[in-house]
Amino acid sequence: MASEVVPFPALPAPQIPATVESVTRETNFTHRIHKPAQANGRTIILMHGSGGDETTLLPLATKIDPNATLIGIRGRVVQEGVKRWYKRITPTSFDQTDIRGEAAAFAEFFGRLVRSEGIDLERTTFLGYSNGANLIAALSVLHPDVVKTAVLLRPMPVLETAPHADLAKAKFLTISGRDDTLYAPYAPKLEAMFKSCGADVVAKTIIAGHDIGDEDAKIASEWLAGLQMASME
Repeated sequence: MASEVVPFPALPAPQIPATVESVTRETNFTHRIHKPAQANGRTIILMHGSGGDETTLLPLATKIDPNATLIGIRGRVVQEGVKRWYKRITPTSFDQTDIRGEAAAFAEFFGRLVRSEGIDLERTTFLGYSNGANLIAALSVLHPDVVKTAVLLRPMPVLETAPHADLAKAKFLTISGRDDTLYAPYAPKLEAMFKSCGADVVAKTIIAGHDIGDEDAKIASEWLAGLQMASME
């Protein structure tokens, strides 16, 4: 599997104060592209959890679809030395302005990535874990043309006031951990948000904590295979 790091010109900094002590913001979304020897035309966009980076979800994504092109992307925010997608206030509350600013910056970046790499959005799946999954969920309602299909691992809704978006053509798989006592209780609220926007949602709960592993990969792989079969009928 070949990989390459592809630089983009620096994005303009969003109008969000980055002066809070212990918070810095990178100018670019660092990303890495992995192209398998026998690419099948599908693409998976990987968005890590807190403390991860653009490589963290590569092993899991390879299990989900070994012949997909994988694009791992790193969140721009570093808070208390931890890489993130937006600023956190507490473990379950987040800077609302920062979420919107980073979602807008990501949407701009991703649009350029789609054009430069010739990405087919109809054959693209977003795969996010925890903090990354939450940014995907927010992105889906703030910029509804970006996310068509997504697998969200251990997610929760982070927007205090989410706009109503037309997600009638969007498909989501959410996987929560039964023993993830901090975040799993929020899963029904996220499912309800997606459904209220008309999205097709499959919500799973497995025997796990906040960690992710082979069962997540199996469920995601089977779900995506089902979508592909349905699209061929």
